[in-house]
Amino acid sequence: MSAKKKATAEIKPVKDLTQEEAADELERLARVIEKADEAYYREDKPIMSDAEYDSLWRRNLLIEKRFPKLKRKDSPSERVGAAPSTKFEKVRHKTPMLSIDNAFEDQDVIDFAGRIARFLGLKDEGIAFTAEPKIDGASISLRYEKGVLTLAATRGDGEEGENVTANVLTIEDIPHEIKAAPEVLEVRGEIYMTHADFEALNERLRKEAEREGKKAEVFANPRNAAAGSLRQIDPAITASRPLRFFVWGWGEVSESLGKTQWEAIERLRKWGFPRADHVKRCIGAEALLAQHKVIAEARPDLPYDIDGVVYKVDRLDYQERLGFVSRAPRWAIAHKFPAEQATTVLEAIDIQVGRTGALTPVARLRPVTVGGVVVSNATLHNEDEIIRKDVHIGDTVVVQRAGDVIPQIVSVVREKRPKNARKFHFPHMCPVCGSSAVREEGEAVRRCTGGLVCDAQVVERLKHFVSRNAFDIEGLGEKQIAAFHDEGLVKEPADIFTLEARQEAGKIDLYRYDEKNRPTNKKSIANLFDAINARRKISLPRFINALGIRHIGETNARLFALHYGTFDAFRKAAQEAKDHDNPAYSEMLSIEGVGELVAEGVIDFFAEVHNEKALDRLLKEVTPEKMAKPKASGKIAGKTVVFTGALERFTREEAKARALSLGAKVASSVSAKTDFVVAGPGAGSKLKKAQELNVEILTEDEWLKLIAG
Repeated sequence: MSAKKKATAEIKPVKDLTQEEAADELERLARVIEKADEAYYREDKPIMSDAEYDSLWRRNLLIEKRFPKLKRKDSPSERVGAAPSTKFEKVRHKTPMLSIDNAFEDQDVIDFAGRIARFLGLKDEGIAFTAEPKIDGASISLRYEKGVLTLAATRGDGEEGENVTANVLTIEDIPHEIKAAPEVLEVRGEIYMTHADFEALNERLRKEAEREGKKAEVFANPRNAAAGSLRQIDPAITASRPLRFFVWGWGEVSESLGKTQWEAIERLRKWGFPRADHVKRCIGAEALLAQHKVIAEARPDLPYDIDGVVYKVDRLDYQERLGFVSRAPRWAIAHKFPAEQATTVLEAIDIQVGRTGALTPVARLRPVTVGGVVVSNATLHNEDEIIRKDVHIGDTVVVQRAGDVIPQIVSVVREKRPKNARKFHFPHMCPVCGSSAVREEGEAVRRCTGGLVCDAQVVERLKHFVSRNAFDIEGLGEKQIAAFHDEGLVKEPADIFTLEARQEAGKIDLYRYDEKNRPTNKKSIANLFDAINARRKISLPRFINALGIRHIGETNARLFALHYGTFDAFRKAAQEAKDHDNPAYSEMLSIEGVGELVAEGVIDFFAEVHNEKALDRLLKEVTPEKMAKPKASGKIAGKTVVFTGALERFTREEAKARALSLGAKVASSVSAKTDFVVAGPGAGSKLKKAQELNVEILTEDEWLKLIAG
């Protein structure tokens, strides 16, 4: 066995995690990935490599697949990018710029092709895909109206990006006008910088800094250079940077670009948009894997950075049928390249306390470069892992950026252990509040018993409340909210919305907290108050997500918002569902995607008196908006549908996706609120229940007629 494989084998597999371990690891991953997103997308200063990020994201996804009921409200698998910066005008994408899922092993690609085939009811060996290098750059959307470039926007959070039109107009690869283009055409692709141009730019920056007697601020890598150059306030600076462009897709279009992905991209290429090298049309999974090998072998000789290969279903009608799931299209996947390992010295072990009270050991490392990224911290999971790996402070350790959790310590180089190496004794007291830290029988995680008196847990809950996928208050980030909490200004969410009134009344003074990352002048404080007041009305899914209910992430928050429509209805249902014999409980369980664990999380939250009181105080300050009905027409918009039996005209997954796209709700069980039951051959108890409740029952042909095919 090679050294690399041996090290990898020592990583604790996802299949061996307990439910408690999984929950705590998901918490840790969500926190780390959110910080990485902010650094990468908003600040153009990545704190980890793409390979490291991908590995974190993959670990998160693997755990969610094994423990689907533990999926968090702030799950990275539900996010795309990060909220746009305040430096530029915000632009809402007509068609969202979503991300795509990742594959890391050949089997992942085979599974992807298999899922496509099952969804479409076809044989996977006959499905055509396109395979193209995944360029490591900055995504951009270019909007042309009557053939003229009118708007260029960054990806942002997928829904909303930044207007960088003036800067994009300076890039030679991007046409300003297109002849014979559709009335509306959104071209999407990647802005990048070649290796040679990157080195020349950094050398120029060094020389300019030397002439001015300053310290040179150079870019860490070509992707960072491209994103930073694109997002300059002064377009003249962007014009001086050697930026280039590759096309990979499109957004809103007023007419079809073709019948296939290949045909559409070829049409865009003929209009003057460059395409990456080594793009190929492949039939079946084996052909995709062969092309991945070709591109991987060509990677060292390419003049630009790539970090994988993107596979897309070629036929556009198949893409439309497949649709999207959560943050990503079903019809595409990115097959990433593997990363690396390195050795360094473990200098200390710190204990972090998470939002749920879990004590997590973090290794402080002598900084080491792993595949071009400096790593100084790594996870040790829990106290059992420290014992199992026999980790001592002072040990030389193997750090890995590929595999399960990244970065993490995968093994100890015992022959290099110094005489003064020290065993680490896991604390039995919380390092934040001093409460006992207990480990229940059968659990691998030790938890603080301080609950609401533990500042670590309170702060983490507040951080989630203001996070991008919750209230997303501009200018009130993690450091700011932690500082306000440290000074006793914000102890619960409602306190955020009373800051302005308390400042005006002279009860607090925000001007003196500059050392705590606070606003330091009237203008910045006024801006903060404006941002807070702008969130006094908030969408229902965001509000539910912000509450920090266990097991409720963005996806489940949206499910509840769609089902109940208003927060009052959701709250009332949760209170009534405490009695499992109450119809409210069975109704909650009938929501597609909501199981007992999720339902109990909601019930438990509203059963806590202190939560209800805090919620009442919050609702005096903010108003969760009524959930808008899906923009859909036809007889099934807003209706509840249940599918049962062996469907023959379409797959179960496709049927659900189509119903949801038309504005219907898809339930997993039949109740008095069910509008239609679509029954295939072999339908059993659900069909019988529908007959008892006089619910309208449809055959597959009747269903297709109802939705007009």
